[in-house]
Amino acid sequence: MYDFTSRIDRSGVGSDKWDEMKKRNPAVGGDIVPLSVADMEFKMAPEIVGGLKECLDTLVLGYTGPTERYYEAVRLWMKNRHSWDIEDQWLVNSNGVVAALYNCVKAFAAPGQGVIVMPPVYYPFFMAIERNKRALVANRLLKRNGRYEIDFDDLEAKASDPNNKLLLFCSPHNPVGRVWEREELKKLGDICLRHDVKIVSDEVHFDLVMPGFSHTVLASLGEEYARNTITCTAPSKTFNLAGMRSSNIIIPDGELRRKYLEEICRGMSRPALNILGYRACEIAYTRCGAWLGELITVIDNNRKTVEEFMARRIPAIRVFPLEGTYLQWWDCRDLGMDYRELEHFMVNKARLFLDEGYVFGEEGRGYERINLACPAPVLEAALERLERALAAIPTPGGGGNSPASQKSTKN
Repeated sequence: MYDFTSRIDRSGVGSDKWDEMKKRNPAVGGDIVPLSVADMEFKMAPEIVGGLKECLDTLVLGYTGPTERYYEAVRLWMKNRHSWDIEDQWLVNSNGVVAALYNCVKAFAAPGQGVIVMPPVYYPFFMAIERNKRALVANRLLKRNGRYEIDFDDLEAKASDPNNKLLLFCSPHNPVGRVWEREELKKLGDICLRHDVKIVSDEVHFDLVMPGFSHTVLASLGEEYARNTITCTAPSKTFNLAGMRSSNIIIPDGELRRKYLEEICRGMSRPALNILGYRACEIAYTRCGAWLGELITVIDNNRKTVEEFMARRIPAIRVFPLEGTYLQWWDCRDLGMDYRELEHFMVNKARLFLDEGYVFGEEGRGYERINLACPAPVLEAALERLERALAAIPTPGGGGNSPASQKSTKN
C-alpha cells in the first residue's frame, strides 16, 4: 500500500544528518545517503501529509493546547498497542524526549548526586547529566552469548548508594537493539523501588519492535512501578515526526509530576507543543497503523539483508540481533583499526555515514550504529561500498586475506 522504495534527496533543506555528511566529507557524491541520525529516509505516511493539509485549510495558527481528541488518541494508542491504561492528567507535553531527560535530571537529582545509565547508551543521557553537573554513574551492559544483558548485581550496588537518585533507562535499548523482557523489567523495577531510585524510562522506540518480540512498558507492570517511573514517549520515531517536536511524557504519580512541572516552569510558561505537533500526533495515532505495520516489515527485511551480507561477505563485522528500534549495532573491532581509524575509513573510504560507536560511551569504541530506515537499494549500495573499500586495504606482506574476509573472534 505504501512507498518505502523511493529515494529522497534531503540535501539543501536543513536536514541535520545530510548537512553533517557534507561537513564530514565535502566531496561526497549525490548518490550517497547518510545512515546515521535516527530519522527515516522514507516518504511520509500519506495520511499524515493529507491530514495536515486538511488542518491548514481550517486552522487558525494561534496559541493552542491539547484537545480531548488529542488525549483520546494518545490514550487509545497506549491501551491498544501497549496494554497500558493511562489518564489524561498523567500526560505532560514536551517539545522532545531529550528536553524531558534534561528536565528530569534537574527535577529528581540535585547537583553532585548520581544518575545511573547503562552504556553503551544514547549519548544525550550523558549530556543531560554532565551539563547539569550531576554525577554520571555507569552500570555497564554485559555481553553474554552474543546478546547484551543488564548487570543486575552492579545495578543493585549502584542503586544502594544513597547518593544515587535516578536511573535513565532506555527501552528498547539504543544503540544495542534489545527489547527487555518482562522479568528483566520487573527485576530492575524492584531494585529501584528497594533503594528509592526514580526511573526515567525512555521508550521513544516502543512501537518499533521486530516480529517475534514484544515490548512491555515498565510502568504498566503495576501501580508501584508506575508511581516510581517517568515514561517518555512520542510518535517521532514511529512515524518520522522528529521535526514536529511532539512528545508525551507520562507521569502517574502526582508528586513526581508536580516536581517535573515546576522544573519546566523555571524556563518556560507551560509545557505545550506547536499546533501542528498536536495534529500530527493525533493523525498518526488514529490513521497510520497500517503504515506502521508495513514499516516494521521493511525494517525487518533490511535487518536480514545486513545479517546475511555480513555472514557471507564481511564476517569480520559482527552484527548484533535487532529486537527493537531501526538502529543496528555492529562490532567492527576485528577489522584491525582503532576507533578513530575506523571513523576515517567509514567516512572517507567506504563513504558510509553512520553513528560512531564511541559517542555512546567508551564501551562503543570500535562499533558502528547504522540506521536501517531506508529503501532497500540504498542499504544494499552502502554494503557494497563497504565491501569494496575493505577489499582495497593492503594486507601485510601482500596477498592473504583482507580484513573483510576474516571471521570475527570477538564475543
